[in-house]
Amino acid sequence: MPEDCRQYRYLVDKVRNFAERYGYSEIATPIFEFSDVFKRTLGDTSDIVTKEMYSFSDKGGEEITLRPEGTAGVARMLISNGLTQTLPLKYFYNGPMFRYERPQKGRFRQFHQMGVELLGVPEALGDVEVIALATDILDELGVLTKSTLEINTLGNIKSRMHYRKKLIDYLQEFRKDLSADSQRRLERNPMRILDSKEKVDREIVSNAPDFSESLDLESAEFFTKVKEGLDKLSISYQLNPRLVRGLDYYCHTAFEFTTEDLGAQGTILAGGRYDGLVEQMGGPATAGIGWAAGIERLAMLTNNPPEKKRPIAVVPVGPELQGEALVLAQKLRSSGYIVELGYRGNISRRLKRANTLNASISIILGPDEMNRGSVTVRNLDTGNQEEVAFESLSEYLTSFL
Repeated sequence: MPEDCRQYRYLVDKVRNFAERYGYSEIATPIFEFSDVFKRTLGDTSDIVTKEMYSFSDKGGEEITLRPEGTAGVARMLISNGLTQTLPLKYFYNGPMFRYERPQKGRFRQFHQMGVELLGVPEALGDVEVIALATDILDELGVLTKSTLEINTLGNIKSRMHYRKKLIDYLQEFRKDLSADSQRRLERNPMRILDSKEKVDREIVSNAPDFSESLDLESAEFFTKVKEGLDKLSISYQLNPRLVRGLDYYCHTAFEFTTEDLGAQGTILAGGRYDGLVEQMGGPATAGIGWAAGIERLAMLTNNPPEKKRPIAVVPVGPELQGEALVLAQKLRSSGYIVELGYRGNISRRLKRANTLNASISIILGPDEMNRGSVTVRNLDTGNQEEVAFESLSEYLTSFL
């Protein structure tokens, strides 16, 4: 609807402007990709692949999928266009995503996301920068005070494998008590169990080993640098040892901005480091970190679409002046004004429509005024009106731009 589109454009423009300040260029990936792009990157055990993807065969027999998220398409673009030779690269995107989920407040099967991806920067400074960008955006939108930044480290591959073994050993004792999904994940992707929303799983993992106990020196130092960078920028955060990204290519920093103002759907913006993604897709080893934010959820928190710009109504007194009204409307539009020209009806009906459209003024073309080379300009807020000569009209209307 028009008011939704104004809100969407307002949010995207705000994010785009801040992304440009940080040096991010806008891109657009295809709305559908070969299904393998997501199956290879998201993993056969992820909820997105097993339950939520919209996949189908096209007329050529290729299996394609409506994109459920943005990062995999960006990584595919990086490889297929040979862009790994020009790193580092910074990208901003926005657009519709598709997941077959139960529709609920703030979550739709076609939803919209904005996101950024920073590629080719293995240093912790990259993590700090993308979080700082997200913080600036949420602050500008008036959402930061309603949210909490939660961060965690997933360590490097060595640390993750060490923790994976400890986690499996712990969860094996509760195998029969885990939900059916978590039982399937136990061998293939046990870290996803930490992120389970099932009550029985959450009770079990509440006493699971802490990931920090499995961090090697490199991973611990990396996370320390991230926290030091956030401290230098006075960005407040909370450590959440249960915050994970269950896919194998994620590493080191994971973060989310959450709120209690949206009920159960509390995540506003989420991201993490994915140094193994491009390599997993067949490209060279490439560092990456990024985040994505749901536009619908941001809209629910900001709830302040900009007011629609008020038009000027051009009103001919009779049908014989419709041609002159058409010419005047076109001249005013060429000068930058928003102009509504009624298509039918007497002067009373046209003025009523002008009020319905929330026009600021009406320009009335009557035969007597036209003979004098002028028009009547009526202020629709005050009801005051005056006759204005054609040659003075442009200057008179300046305040209504």
